[in-house]
Amino acid sequence: MGSDWRYTAPLWLPGGDAQTIISALWGRHLARSRVLWRRERWATTDADFIDADWLGGTPSASVGPTFAGGQSTLVLFHGLEGSSSSHYAQTFALEAQQRHWGFVLPHFRGCSGPINLAPRAYHSGDYEEISWMLQRVRAQVGPACTLYAVGVSLGGNALLRWAQEAGSAARRTVSAVAAVSAPLDLRAAGDAIDSGRNRWLYAQLFLRTMKHKARSKAQQFPGLFDLPRALAAQTLREFDNAFTAPLHGFAGVEDYWRRASAKPKLAAIELPALILNARNDPLVPASCLPQLDEAGAAVTLWQPGSGGHVGFPGQISWRSGRPELQLQGLPQAVCNWLMVQGG
Repeated sequence: MGSDWRYTAPLWLPGGDAQTIISALWGRHLARSRVLWRRERWATTDADFIDADWLGGTPSASVGPTFAGGQSTLVLFHGLEGSSSSHYAQTFALEAQQRHWGFVLPHFRGCSGPINLAPRAYHSGDYEEISWMLQRVRAQVGPACTLYAVGVSLGGNALLRWAQEAGSAARRTVSAVAAVSAPLDLRAAGDAIDSGRNRWLYAQLFLRTMKHKARSKAQQFPGLFDLPRALAAQTLREFDNAFTAPLHGFAGVEDYWRRASAKPKLAAIELPALILNARNDPLVPASCLPQLDEAGAAVTLWQPGSGGHVGFPGQISWRSGRPELQLQGLPQAVCNWLMVQGG
């Protein structure tokens, strides 16, 4: 599987669900007060906006390129219903800060707080949006800056789809990419999240905020999609069929999941790409993960036996008299790989 990361979960935290949930809850608490963001609003070509959160006091694009030659910048693409407040965004930002890298998280449409303006939202295969965001960051940081990109879950699949479509031109924008816990086979992942206890443990959490956004979008554009059917959805499959697919030009959920999945075209990726999936991820079944003969020469696969979905928790340490769950192992490992492969 390539130069593997030797991750081992703590003995006191067995199972993919525990590693997923504890990391999310504790990670958000860990970093909430330690990451300072500065928000920029980018105007899009379709009269909409994208909110990008920069780590610290990064200057705005209006004053020209923001980084001196040689500095690195990490772009992070969040997961389904994620944002800069997600635990993985916080921990990757802290890692970038320790390395003296720039860091920016561009939000997918509607994920930064206010509803977006255009008759669209975001989806797992939105490689054109990824391309626009990366070009925007590249123009802002200047040609001398080394640019890396990491996508988490949905954002990881979309980032890989961009790399596939960009082909040899991808390295003119970024030096290397990484996808963490990405659902490369959307049908398999969708079926997993909609099945058994996952349907109640995870799917309903996503659907609650997604339905709220669907209601807001229907108020902006009455008749754009079947709102009653979207609000009645009890699974991600039903919601994607009623909302995500029609809003983005797909014939239905099967067409969307097939065309948006990154797994079938991994061999088309021509820049260094790391794909990290825990084999006990409750949302991405191990049976659907790619094998070496499917990946292509530019792709490195890390598939540790444990870690959960964007979890990979570490040991407990003490900070200011309080226990902390160490979550820096994942960002450290990913950023080290990016530096070696894309430096």
